[in-house]
Amino acid sequence: FALLHTLYARHPLPNLALSGGCAMNSVANGKVYLRTPFKRMYLPAAAGDAGGAIGGATYVLSQIANSKPRLRLDSAYSGPAFSDKEIGRLLESKKQEISGQGCQISQVSDREELCKRTATMIANGKVVGWFQGRMEWGPRALGNRSILCDPRRPDMKEILNSKIKRRESFRPFAPSILREAVAEWFEQDDDVPFMMEVFQIRPEKRSLLPAVCHVDGSGRLQTVHADTNPLYHQLISEFCRLTSIPIVLNTSFNENEPVVCRPEEALDCFLRTKMDMLVMENFIARRQS
Repeated sequence: FALLHTLYARHPLPNLALSGGCAMNSVANGKVYLRTPFKRMYLPAAAGDAGGAIGGATYVLSQIANSKPRLRLDSAYSGPAFSDKEIGRLLESKKQEISGQGCQISQVSDREELCKRTATMIANGKVVGWFQGRMEWGPRALGNRSILCDPRRPDMKEILNSKIKRRESFRPFAPSILREAVAEWFEQDDDVPFMMEVFQIRPEKRSLLPAVCHVDGSGRLQTVHADTNPLYHQLISEFCRLTSIPIVLNTSFNENEPVVCRPEEALDCFLRTKMDMLVMENFIARRQS
């Protein structure tokens, strides 16, 4: 923060952009507004070497074109995507293995119905693998390669760790929240689309979110926009309709390995763990109780 104060003293501008490995420190990022004069901040989805490469290319372009390109990356969804046809072929080829684990496959062409079914499962305490659209670019799972759960359950951390994650109990899970609801639930009302900042949850709300509230009352949030990820926004909105909570617990879709990218990897992770339901595009694989 002393360095940022020095920067502001030399260049008293309201806007700040951070990059590099230090910009991955979400706790420090969440305190920039509180401890410095900066009013707006941009943190790229991939703030490390990958993002630095994009920045370097943009800088070279500006030198060649003798202009300053207005490039702002508001979406991290630039990875591979897979069609229903591809996913359907995979599920057909694995039909015997899937049914052998007591799972049923269904296809839901109506996206509203898909969100209703998924939100109902989450609200009932189930663990859902959510595989949609293009994979996220960067280290965070942002609602396209995510495992989703109910943030209201005090035991959800233990359930996740016993079924899938098997990681240290003190490590918190993150809340994905509708952008329009941030001010009501967090002490800072800022846009955090890439899950790069930690804010304090309002004291009166903490008991409602035990699965995503850290021991110090904080949460590393992701704000979800209807225009950037309409399906994920619709899912959280449906969960809010059922529970009055505009938040779901979001953790990366993996089990002590890289985040899943392809449908084969998502299905393998689902079958290998004790996940209750897998949603890949319009297909649902559900374990029977």
